[in-house]
Amino acid sequence: MYLGDTTDFELLKHQLSDPDIKDAQIINWLHEFRASVAYLTKELEQLVNILLKLPWLRRSREVVEEYLCFLGNLVSAQTVHLRPCLRMIVSQFVPPRITIREDDVDISDSDDDDENISENFDTCHRALQTVAGYVPSTPQFLMPILVEFFPFINKSERTLECYVHNLLRVTVYIPTLRLQILELIIEKLLKLDVSTPQQDIEDAEEAANNSASDEKSTEEGLFDMEEDEDRKGNKVVSPSTERMAHPLAERLDILMTILFSYIKDVCHVDGKLDISNTKDLYRDLVSVFDKLILPTHASCHVQYFMFYICSFKLGLAEAFLDHLWKKLQDPNNPSVIRQTAGSYIGSFLARAKFIPIVTVKACLDLLVNWLHKYIDNQDTGANAYCDVALHGPFYSTCQAVFYTLIFRHKQLLDGNLRKGLSYLQSLNFERIVMCQLNPLKICIPSVVNLFAAITRKYQLVFCYTIIERNNRQFIPVVRSGTGGDLVQTCTNPLDSFFPFDPYILKRSKKTIDPMYQFWEELSAEELENLKKPIKKGASEDEDDDFLKGETPQNDGVVGIAPNSYESNTRSPVSSIGSPADCYVPYPLSH
Repeated sequence: MYLGDTTDFELLKHQLSDPDIKDAQIINWLHEFRASVAYLTKELEQLVNILLKLPWLRRSREVVEEYLCFLGNLVSAQTVHLRPCLRMIVSQFVPPRITIREDDVDISDSDDDDENISENFDTCHRALQTVAGYVPSTPQFLMPILVEFFPFINKSERTLECYVHNLLRVTVYIPTLRLQILELIIEKLLKLDVSTPQQDIEDAEEAANNSASDEKSTEEGLFDMEEDEDRKGNKVVSPSTERMAHPLAERLDILMTILFSYIKDVCHVDGKLDISNTKDLYRDLVSVFDKLILPTHASCHVQYFMFYICSFKLGLAEAFLDHLWKKLQDPNNPSVIRQTAGSYIGSFLARAKFIPIVTVKACLDLLVNWLHKYIDNQDTGANAYCDVALHGPFYSTCQAVFYTLIFRHKQLLDGNLRKGLSYLQSLNFERIVMCQLNPLKICIPSVVNLFAAITRKYQLVFCYTIIERNNRQFIPVVRSGTGGDLVQTCTNPLDSFFPFDPYILKRSKKTIDPMYQFWEELSAEELENLKKPIKKGASEDEDDDFLKGETPQNDGVVGIAPNSYESNTRSPVSSIGSPADCYVPYPLSH
């Protein structure tokens, strides 16, 4: 037989490696190898590797079918070749030619006009399913390969979107890998997210808008997960207005759009919500949220996958709130995780339009009751003083409650003002505000100021005496050499963390915006309410500045995204826990 003769063997290898090899020859050889698969042991690894390098995907349907049969026979007879087979398939999860960005310059050719790319991906998934059908242990061998082949984030957008799209397709027919694949994708998205601060994205957009350049973008758009049959393989060229100016934000936007599309597809069957599928996916996503999102500070966009799935059914939003609530109140959790859980509760209640006011009230009841119990336990003890290191979860919960009230007070009072006021009075904010732990000293100044204005307007509690006392107590502590400003270092970064601050990625925000509560413009009366108590000597600009957080939308929205404030708009806070770069906006009077 030919396998025994060295000269013939070399000739065979040469023939199989020939780029001009004809389809008929490939089919003949594959047919032979299928019949002799028992001989293709570890010793013939070199030959198998040559067979795995055959450009079978871009050949005729007959070659493809024969190759798929060969793969099935090979792995079932010789599992030693399982890994190389899987590596070969996964390597095809990206387009054959890619663009690599180096120093903002595109190098390598990007003229990928392969119209069969979608069909090739379909064939790759058939190959993977074939292999998995023959070898039950495929998933455990496949997962490390999926991790290894994940493209670097500086690879072209097209490469990243195709790879992520194909990973998500694997979860459909190898469901045991879904959780791990979601973890892998979300971990990569998080790296993109935290390395692209919101300010950098906004600066890049502003620079692009100011630029006189009117170059038209010709880069490819999204590989749509929901594409129709007649559109398969056609690339969608996205208009330049849809593109993000920041290259990493552009990648993140595309990948978030794919993730949202996947979540929608899994949860809906024939356009209707499938409760069983949705619950299963929710469980996987909560698991990823706990492992990756909750411990990560400064992500702006990735966490919105939870926001999105919770919008499908109120029960999911309530389950998520309950999950966060358990994290918050569990003293066995690290303080930083409990504080983050508090931030998520406040931000979610404030921003998710799909959460009805009855649910908001139920959550406020839970949170406020917990605060009162906390005060009962602490107010007379040795630790009954203002210290974020000791009472982090307490302050985080206070801020969640204040923030929720700022966004939801109109709804809480809507319909029956007397009943609404009676409810708010029953929360006994005065006791929380006046307690020894002094939450107004720790919480973000912008939130404190708005909470103070609203609670004064409805005569729930008068906060300004405490705010002024806090300011006076703080003034002697630190002086800066820059003349006038008092600087405070940050030891508690969560003070300025609202995880559902406005979502600014252009494509994927279309999914979020309809269910998102933007900050509504304040009336002249409310603005007056905010101005009156400000200490004498502060300029009018400083009075107004703290409302600047969000970029105004077309509908006249002004924001209070507290993590994006100009540093000179901060009010004084505790010497222990203050937002980053806190400045006192009150000049010293001598």
